[in-house]
Amino acid sequence: MIEKILIANRGEIALRIQRACRELGIKTVAVHSDADRELKHVLLADESVCIGPAPSKDSYLHIPSIISAAEVTDTVAIHPGYGFLSENADFAERVERSGFVFIGPKPDTIRMMGDKVSAIRAMKQAGVPCVPGSDGPIDESNARATLELAREIGYPVIIKAAGGGGGRGMRVVHSDATLLNAISLTKAEAAAAFGNETVYMEKYLENPRHVEFQVLADNYGNAIHLGERDCSMQRRHQKVIEEAPAPGITAEQRKAIGERCAAACSTIGYRGVGTFEFLYQDGEFYFIEMNTRVQVEHPVTELITGVDIVKEQILVASGERLRYSQEDISWRGHAIECRLNAEHPETFMPSPGRIEDFSPPGGPGVRMDTHIYSGYVVPPYYDSMIGKLVVHGENRDAALARMSNALRETVIEGIHTNIPLHRQILKDAAFQAGGANIHYLEKKLGM
Repeated sequence: MIEKILIANRGEIALRIQRACRELGIKTVAVHSDADRELKHVLLADESVCIGPAPSKDSYLHIPSIISAAEVTDTVAIHPGYGFLSENADFAERVERSGFVFIGPKPDTIRMMGDKVSAIRAMKQAGVPCVPGSDGPIDESNARATLELAREIGYPVIIKAAGGGGGRGMRVVHSDATLLNAISLTKAEAAAAFGNETVYMEKYLENPRHVEFQVLADNYGNAIHLGERDCSMQRRHQKVIEEAPAPGITAEQRKAIGERCAAACSTIGYRGVGTFEFLYQDGEFYFIEMNTRVQVEHPVTELITGVDIVKEQILVASGERLRYSQEDISWRGHAIECRLNAEHPETFMPSPGRIEDFSPPGGPGVRMDTHIYSGYVVPPYYDSMIGKLVVHGENRDAALARMSNALRETVIEGIHTNIPLHRQILKDAAFQAGGANIHYLEKKLGM
């Protein structure tokens, strides 16, 4: 077993990792910026190291500082959490070359799945269904072939950056007239934002849902899936509410797609936890990307399966075989997660500042993953998410009722939060019915 883990992250995910370490008897090192000295996991860690000033580029994204902190604290492994350096293959490589265990996939795997073109190619070879598209980079020099390809796929098409993510580096095209210009613009944006100008083309699905599958894999070729989540409630490609299982997905569909995802993990030599993201429309799944890290929304899967995903991630990194076979996994009830952000619920402007009073909800089936506390000052430098409210019920109706009660009980004073938005969504007839597409929330908000 790994004896000491450095947590290269902040906020609720850092606290979540620390809790898993405590239960496994593992010591923790918290690294933090100047602005984060009062974070809860920093105060609770066995050791803490300041790695730089508030800006992320000078602290949480500064690889030499993180490696140095690991060296001076005799750390054995580094857990990247999500965001920041979690899907940075160069960071994973540097961690391993420095003699530490990287709690995540191999650097080559991160690199392959981080490039959307190589990821799609690998998934097609593994039998995972993909969106019809260019099957590789677009050759901008051959305009005629590019136009013919778009017509063959069928408009509308979407141009995507191979190194993109988070809704950036993509452009929808509806006709020949704008295709070539859209490709040039997307390439320029991709080069500036991701340092990789490669772009590819896919069929644009106009009314899809976002359904993703959680996987676990070890170093010995064993892999399983933990079922699916629906993450279709999105604003500007950022998830707002997630739930598991996904409404309307049958047990047969879960088995078929889940087993393909697990088999793909074995094929590419994947290790650790990961998520296969799909667009789902007209009863069909289309792979779009794989996230090679723990997801923000992992708690909904934990609640319906009983599997501690972060613990399993650490155990696999320790060299252990998976403790579960596919036959061990069953799905019980329904879980919903609301991402709580420090932002104005109507303008969505960030709302940093002091939390004058924090009173979390309680009761059966209610889980609050958060790092905030009364008196904590939310800094203006990082992502606005301050917590995740998660509930579990015997069915979806019970979970919706439980979430409504939990939102009503939650008190966060001193700053604005998006709790009013969540209350509004829970009352919405389309959300209550289940199965709304990824554009629904933005249309509802008039965006």
